[in-house]
Amino acid sequence: MTTARRHQICVDATPYYHCVSRCVRRSLLCGVDPLTQKSYEHRRAWIKRKMLALTHVYCIDICAYAIMNNHYHLVLHINRDKAQKLSAREVIERWRLAHKLPNLVARWLDGQLTSNPEIEACMAIVESWRERLWSLSWFMKELNFDIACQANKEDECKGHFWESRYKSQALLDEQALIAAMAYVDLNPLRAGIAKTPEASDYTSIQARLDALDKHQETAPCLHPFIGSATNKHLDGIPFRLMDYIELVDWSARQYRENKASLSVNVPPILQRLKINQLKWLEVCTTLERKRSTVVGCSASAIHAKLALNRRRINLFRLDG
Repeated sequence: MTTARRHQICVDATPYYHCVSRCVRRSLLCGVDPLTQKSYEHRRAWIKRKMLALTHVYCIDICAYAIMNNHYHLVLHINRDKAQKLSAREVIERWRLAHKLPNLVARWLDGQLTSNPEIEACMAIVESWRERLWSLSWFMKELNFDIACQANKEDECKGHFWESRYKSQALLDEQALIAAMAYVDLNPLRAGIAKTPEASDYTSIQARLDALDKHQETAPCLHPFIGSATNKHLDGIPFRLMDYIELVDWSARQYRENKASLSVNVPPILQRLKINQLKWLEVCTTLERKRSTVVGCSASAIHAKLALNRRRINLFRLDG
């Protein structure tokens, strides 16, 4: 039995989520159709362009992404605090980047509203937009709707393009966050369409490595690495970028060499997070297959049950 969306998404439990959308038709989302030899490669650019554009509208950050042939992955951070601190004008400016403003709101921007009932009605609209700015459902809905419309137009057909709205997994702690990010970035290697992380086209790890090569602080529109969760003045992923790159590279080598034994040279970050090598490699290969809606350590699951008001959760444990 599927779990209702309202029981899966709870920012009080965690702001981090792994989301997946799959194409429902035989036609590929991207890639080259082996039967017709028709190429859909250009659609990867559609998805990337749209998802990055939405980060300017929504207070939702992209930690990792991978655009595959018939599906795509995202690891997202819901920045509720940022949305709640926006002024009414800032909310409107964000919303108008992707939507047409109603006349009432446009008149408020121009200072043309004089009656209190009109102003109150306008503010009610703005507050509804504020809620949407940190809504994972709205972010995914807008992304998938735009891609479906373009694909249906190109294919000259109608109907569902996506298998479902989207699937999500709550990432309860740092261990779950970095495991999901690595799982996403290593998708092309598992699929056999890339041999190294840097050769994995349309992935966040490639974007971060390209930015590093160009001496940029971070890749455009991607949530930055800040080094430590104790740095309260910065908003970002609580790890060092170089530690993450080393971890992804090490994990990729395990795939390529098909190692059955434990490696001596283990990235220090695995030791700091107290993740066993075998458990890590299991996560990097079977995160979706477990069909879990929640990922994390057992201690984090206790807090999640309280936040979600549930007695049981379908947990993929990272600590044994």
